[in-house]
Amino acid sequence: MVTIIVVICAAILVAFAIYRTVQKFRGKSKSSCCGTPEVKTVRKVADTDESHYPYSYTIAIDGMHCSNCARTVENELNAMEGVWSRVELGKNRAVVLTKTQRSEEEFAQALGAKGYTVTGYEPA
Repeated sequence: MVTIIVVICAAILVAFAIYRTVQKFRGKSKSSCCGTPEVKTVRKVADTDESHYPYSYTIAIDGMHCSNCARTVENELNAMEGVWSRVELGKNRAVVLTKTQRSEEEFAQALGAKGYTVTGYEPA
């Protein structure tokens, strides 16, 4: 009796794993590799004239694992007033241009709400 229950549970787990794998390959999965919901687009910044952004920062960020993480971080930073960011996933950092001076705490608070940690902050 116990063996039958174990076999049924194992079969259910295998079926679920196969289903999720097929969904992922078909592009119908609702989450990224790190389990967060897929972000469809990057938040666009209305003002893309770099001369309007006199302050520049390089922010090291921990917790980014995939392009979805990078889009999420970029969207959070670009949602801040007067901020334009570009994330470099391979270097685990963001290059951020701002119209006003910003503190490390401001960036840490914005990204911390999404589960990312600012591990370095360097004004350029």
